[in-house]
Amino acid sequence: MGTNGWYDTDTGNTLSILIRSKDFNVVLDAGGGLYKLDRYADLSKPTVIMLSHHHLDHLIGLHQLVRFRFKNKVTVVGLIGTYDALHELLREPYTVPMGLLPYNIETLEVKEGMHDRPFTFHSRLLFHSSPCLGYRLELDGMSIAFCTDTGPCKNTIELARNVDLLITESAFRTGESSDLWPHLTPEDALHIKEESGAKRLVLTHFDAFKYPTLADREDIELRYPGKLTVSKDNMMITL
Repeated sequence: MGTNGWYDTDTGNTLSILIRSKDFNVVLDAGGGLYKLDRYADLSKPTVIMLSHHHLDHLIGLHQLVRFRFKNKVTVVGLIGTYDALHELLREPYTVPMGLLPYNIETLEVKEGMHDRPFTFHSRLLFHSSPCLGYRLELDGMSIAFCTDTGPCKNTIELARNVDLLITESAFRTGESSDLWPHLTPEDALHIKEESGAKRLVLTHFDAFKYPTLADREDIELRYPGKLTVSKDNMMITL
């Protein structure tokens, strides 16, 4: 629903991904693209919003929650401290407070490890400028790893071990690196795929300043044909 990092541009909205499973709507991060949720999701199913961290390009879409008419429970999964962060963000005078949303919503704060509700998933800390979780989800007999806002680190490889689909960021361009504001290049992402044995790789969270046009993203596929997929807003992938 959104594939940009940092801010919305003509190339897309900030990061938000919908996984449509048999029993759940699973939303990976809640950037500006979250507004498209009712376009693609069955809101009669339970909805699980999994937040990697608390930078605004991963949370800003939450102020749109009030317009959705969920018919089942909404669970927000995130780092320890997510409950306080959401109540600080979603309050007067900035937006409609969480307590006034017209449906049930709960917050599930998790540490590193395996979890069995609302479905089986694994969380590990990634290498970023502030605490950030990567996730490995087990849904409908498929495995999906989601690693955004991270520099190269062992936990990305462990989360992606033999998954059916690996979704990573690609905020940096080839040759860039930073220990103060870590992110991945396309080559870093390919290394994670190769080391982990992941079957498919999709790149997303393209820094809006570093990748100002879709052609900048598409060039990655031209350089690495058949090895990865570059995401664009509204793209659908079937597993």
